[in-house]
Amino acid sequence: MVDVRLGDLMKRYVWLMSALSLLSPLVGVMPVAGTARAQTLSGDGLVNALRRGGYVIVLRHTSSPREVPDKQTANADNINQERQLDQNGRTTAIAMGKALRDLKIPVGDVFTSPTYRAMETIRLAQLANARPQVELGDGGQGMQSVAQSQAAWLRMKVTQFPNGTNTILVTHLPNMAGAFPQLTAGLADGEAFVFGSDGKGGAALVARVKIEEWPAMLH
Repeated sequence: MVDVRLGDLMKRYVWLMSALSLLSPLVGVMPVAGTARAQTLSGDGLVNALRRGGYVIVLRHTSSPREVPDKQTANADNINQERQLDQNGRTTAIAMGKALRDLKIPVGDVFTSPTYRAMETIRLAQLANARPQVELGDGGQGMQSVAQSQAAWLRMKVTQFPNGTNTILVTHLPNMAGAFPQLTAGLADGEAFVFGSDGKGGAALVARVKIEEWPAMLH
């Protein structure tokens, strides 16, 4: 028989718990869908990093009812009667854009889904020179699945880091879920992923920002 004393068992337990505690921070940086998951920036640290530029911000368009408007409720410029933002979506888009300007976060290239609700988000946020990009769209499928080619395009785009500015991509939940399936749990309307370089030619998720958090960074 092997004589194992209680003290020896306790020592082994303490050693195992210590080892696990050292490993746990590494869980967040495992490769996920072509990116690394390393949420490391928030508050002033995130603002200061974005002021220096070099990040790609992927934004889900702001709040929009699933029902399409009729002729009486459609915006005057919504000639195709597509889904459009509700009052919360409009308010938060305006507040986000103002916060980016007040925080002096430089915005360079802006790419957007060609859908009305995404373009409305861009317009109300006053993000200049936005370019519609079919790969960011919903393909006329609403909330249905997104083609693998669109997901691959988005994964590639978040690895193209600008110098001195930040790139913004406005798209839809299915697009973000298709490209980053392990990152999108609980993704809210208007929520953003902020990607930075992982130092190995790929991208790392460095922050998730809810739409209402942009103005809060001013305080």
